[in-house]
Amino acid sequence: QVQLVESGGGSVQPGGSVRLSCSASGWGFDFSSNAMSWLRQAPGKGLEWIASLTDDGSYSKYIRFVEGRFTMTRDNAKNMLYLQMNNRGVDDTATYYCPEVWGKGGTRGPGTRVTVSE
Repeated sequence: QVQLVESGGGSVQPGGSVRLSCSASGWGFDFSSNAMSWLRQAPGKGLEWIASLTDDGSYSKYIRFVEGRFTMTRDNAKNMLYLQMNNRGVDDTATYYCPEVWGKGGTRGPGTRVTVSE
């Protein structure tokens, strides 16, 4: 079973940058063979898919309103996934999760909360 731990969130001002991290582990879990994704859930709203990345990191896809601002990368040697968030806006306030699938399913860790405010 996979264990996922997201980190790197906090309170930040609009326009700045932050990098979220996701550590993946688990007996029998091969990180380098899994596509990964980032999801988020804003206060009072549903779970939203924002980006996915293939197992080798060669192809990624983003939801339109984060294209050009967010970049998803991975380090298969370290079993780590990252989300570089640039030019953040208040609409980016949410708890972020990194499931071990392409898309909205999979397992979720505890999440990391990002709060964007003046």
